[in-house]
Amino acid sequence: MGVHEGSWAPGTPCWVDISVPDLARSQAFYAAVLGWEFTEGTEEFGGYTTALVNGRGAAGMAPPMNGEGGAPTFWTVYLATADSAATEAAIAAAGGQVIAPTMTLGDLGAMGIYADPTGAVFGTWQSGSHTGYDVANEPGAVAWCEAAVGDFDAGKSFYTDVFGYSYLDMSGPGAAYAMFSVPDGDRPAGGLSGPSPDRPPSWSVTFETDGVDAAVARAQANGGAVLREPFDFQYGRLALVSGPDGEPFGLMTSVVMSG
Repeated sequence: MGVHEGSWAPGTPCWVDISVPDLARSQAFYAAVLGWEFTEGTEEFGGYTTALVNGRGAAGMAPPMNGEGGAPTFWTVYLATADSAATEAAIAAAGGQVIAPTMTLGDLGAMGIYADPTGAVFGTWQSGSHTGYDVANEPGAVAWCEAAVGDFDAGKSFYTDVFGYSYLDMSGPGAAYAMFSVPDGDRPAGGLSGPSPDRPPSWSVTFETDGVDAAVARAQANGGAVLREPFDFQYGRLALVSGPDGEPFGLMTSVVMSG
């Protein structure tokens, strides 16, 4: 896909960010693994910085806000919305939890943080001058986002009620999985999987890389760990790793699909 201009269709994963206890250490780690460069953080937004891929915004990173010290470190996935307040009402009506009510961030846009009824945490983003990531599906950028939900059918129903998702079920023996599409979407926008004993309900992000095995080696050399060794599947080669604070994420080299 490469460069993306403008707002993302409602329901599409459109941004990811992370709050880290040691910003310089985490910036060095992701620079080494994914080649990111970073903008300078500003006091107005709590030191929040943007990770850049070829000069375009790919993700966000910030030091912890007051009172967040000691909290688990994890990547937050934001789903696009055209109306943050209306989506918040729909989330509550569908049985979701409001963790941080919708708030406006200057002219950048509006955001909120929520949990679906199974406990998977996600954010929403209503575009202003900041429309989400400007680059996707190329080395260093987001390749895929998905949710592991504690109840597959309940999770599917929730995201359909709130965001209008439709699903392509790809479940196999002992593994519930579906790719979701947003209304009028021309391709799957992400995935949804059922409960797993080794993965609590959560959203996750996978970043594209031009060589998974080399990226995994860079992660290990810079303070990360391997959660699942690289393996091949129909869409490319994938590994699961963790960053310097234990935050899990995926690394993927996609295959070029024909047709």
